Amino acid sequence: MAITQRVFSGVQPTGNLHLGNYLGAIVNFVKLQETHNCIYCVVDLHAITVPVTVWGGPDELRRNTREVTAAFIAAGIDPQKHIIFNQSQVAEHAELAWVFNCVARLGWLNRMTQFKEKAGKDRENASIGLYDYPVLMASDILVYRATHVPVGEDQKQHLELTRDIAQKFNNDFAASIAAQGLGDAYFPLPEPVITGPATRVMSLRDGTKKMSKSDPSDYSRINLTDDADAIAQKIRKAKTDPEPLPTEEKGLEPRPEADNLVGIYAALAGKPKAQVLSEFGGAQFSAFKSNLVDLAVEKLSPIAGEMKRLSADHGYVDSVLASGSDRARVIAAETMTAVKDIMGMVRKKG
Repeated sequence: MAITQRVFSGVQPTGNLHLGNYLGAIVNFVKLQETHNCIYCVVDLHAITVPVTVWGGPDELRRNTREVTAAFIAAGIDPQKHIIFNQSQVAEHAELAWVFNCVARLGWLNRMTQFKEKAGKDRENASIGLYDYPVLMASDILVYRATHVPVGEDQKQHLELTRDIAQKFNNDFAASIAAQGLGDAYFPLPEPVITGPATRVMSLRDGTKKMSKSDPSDYSRINLTDDADAIAQKIRKAKTDPEPLPTEEKGLEPRPEADNLVGIYAALAGKPKAQVLSEFGGAQFSAFKSNLVDLAVEKLSPIAGEMKRLSADHGYVDSVLASGSDRARVIAAETMTAVKDIMGMVRKKG
């Protein structure tokens, strides 16, 4: 059975989308839509794996789901040509996740480092959903038989688990897959797509920590809803060191704050870091920051304005999600039908 080249990725609706989300994920989503069939999901089922005090409850979940959708569209993703939807509207995600719970091995999940990091020392009080999160992620991807997944470094381990689950399913049911006329394997082994010079954007206050909405200082991040004045102020106050910018990339290695700001400039400008350093190497940070302010305001202010406009138009945003979920459900239902037939589940035909 021929496998369509398809991109899938999701973003959690946890509020306060920032520059790290944009450069690490959304900007690549926009590029990929030019060359691939793309499905972009607001993964609201993942958002509820943490305590309700963290994801904010029903009103916050609705607001954040619409905000992420608005960010996708404002950044340039075309909801007519590609699919934008929220995960909970397509029941096949959860249905396939149960099948994969029976395929995945406990030892595989015990090796997932992100659960250990998020659960911390109080693991006994973590939700089963948080522990099982990677299996649902595998279902998100494979229910569309996606071949490529843009992921950050912190999600690579989960994608490797997805590949393990797909491979085990294909091996366990190889004879049935062939008998159904579906070829040698049903699920593809999706490949990671990690692109760009700023796939991991760090805090503006500490170049050794990832940019995060949970940081108590708003000056640690540039929010996608920040206006031009806020963007400029945060960049000017960003932590630096007293030395001029180096002329070669190796000079950035012992200087995390310099490396972060150069990476941000490179990503926004669509240039490699080496080219940025050829332009600004030897310059003081004050001059470099002025140029970075101009570039960031130019690139981000229009997105902020459009996000605010779209977020206020609930009817339009909800219609995008509804249309997207209808289109996604067609693909997902076809996958679940095939999975049930492969596994020998009796179902109504036609």
